[in-house]
Amino acid sequence: MITLATISPCFNEEEVLPDSVQRLSTLFDRLISQGVISKESRMVFVNDGSSDSSWDIITHLHNANKHVCGINLTTNRGHQCALLAGLTTAVDWADAFITIDADLQDDLEAIPQMIEHFEKGAEVVYGVKVQREADPLLKRMSAEAFYRLQRAMGVESIFNHADFRLLSKDAVKMLTQYEERNIYLRGIIPMLGLPSATVDDVISERSAGQSKYNLGRMLALAIDGITSFSVKPMYGVIYLGLVFLVIALLIGINVVWSLITGVAVHGWSSLILSVWIVGAFMLICMGIMGLYIGRIYQEVKRRPLYHIAKILI
Repeated sequence: MITLATISPCFNEEEVLPDSVQRLSTLFDRLISQGVISKESRMVFVNDGSSDSSWDIITHLHNANKHVCGINLTTNRGHQCALLAGLTTAVDWADAFITIDADLQDDLEAIPQMIEHFEKGAEVVYGVKVQREADPLLKRMSAEAFYRLQRAMGVESIFNHADFRLLSKDAVKMLTQYEERNIYLRGIIPMLGLPSATVDDVISERSAGQSKYNLGRMLALAIDGITSFSVKPMYGVIYLGLVFLVIALLIGINVVWSLITGVAVHGWSSLILSVWIVGAFMLICMGIMGLYIGRIYQEVKRRPLYHIAKILI
């Protein structure tokens, strides 16, 4: 029998929290009665600087339900930092941890399967989306395009896996050794190299409220995911500079030919040629410097990823 902790980031989730706790409580009661998890298992909700009454609701639910715990961040730090805050804070509270969004669109019935894989030796169990008709068409298309783009960029990740996963205590402790500022857990966790397994994850409709992952947040996460694990975009800038250099050479040939044939426009040739040559070399230099400066800038500041205002255990 293991002690389980679910970790759920919350950002303005006042509408969905009561129902989510009720559904998780039903699952916990069933698993406890079956002897799968212990009575000390917990549901940890991480309030990520919500501007609504999410923290007040978490506090109320904590007082009414012995399984509910809360972590209140001082300000909004983003989904990935909130997940990491929950995992690192609760690392000694359980034997295994399942990260799942507070809206519970992920398949709760996959959790018993995750626990089975954990008991058989898997340190990481990924929930892989096999059916996501509940998601809007644009979100499904953009998500799958992003997974393919990651693969093309050389980022090691699990296709169609978001942040619904089980981690052992050892996996979480290893995860805390990663001190980088740009957090992208979907890329970091496969790097741990621990025994892993997958379970099917069927996405369902939200019971209330709206998804906080709009197009802007999804794009920001995509940029973090690629720039944190791949320098190929910067190589692309260099290659673009080389293309511009070739264009400049072709323009140079055209300029010489125009001078020979006497059809050159006075002043135009030298101006256009200089613009293309300078632009080409500027892009090449910016790309080379960007390979080194971009990551260094983010890391050397060593700012804390988050601050915790209060913990409810």
